Amino acid sequence: MSGVSDLTAHTGYWMRMISNAVSQDFARRVAGEGVTVAEWVFLRALYDEPSLSPTLLAEKMGMTKGAISKLAERLIEKGLVTRAEDEKDRRAHHLALAAEGRAKVPQLAALADANDAEAFGVLSAEERAELDRLLKALAERRGLSSVPTD
Repeated sequence: MSGVSDLTAHTGYWMRMISNAVSQDFARRVAGEGVTVAEWVFLRALYDEPSLSPTLLAEKMGMTKGAISKLAERLIEKGLVTRAEDEKDRRAHHLALAAEGRAKVPQLAALADANDAEAFGVLSAEERAELDRLLKALAERRGLSSVPTD
């Protein structure tokens, strides 16, 4: 016996296995709609707001302004997001969903729901609720607040 723990003895190993499978399946689903997971998260973050400054969007998503700017550029090029000058401060601007982006969010949300149902549908309702409770407790106790985008 070497005294070195086996990979499968780690909770993180099992979490990563499940996380990778769920994330990769979802990435394939949204890629079929022409977006990445990070772009989906960006679109969903804008969905409940008429518009947001890049700074506020970065705070909401737990990302840097630079990362938000890169995502915004890609989504503007795809016609899913618009950028408008701030009427009060011409140096600032706001991001909003374009009509096509607004229409796409419910479609992508349905894919997320289907992905979750497929991945976790093997659990009973009680097991699913307990898993959600434990994961949320871990995130809260560890102070994790950034939105996962990959």
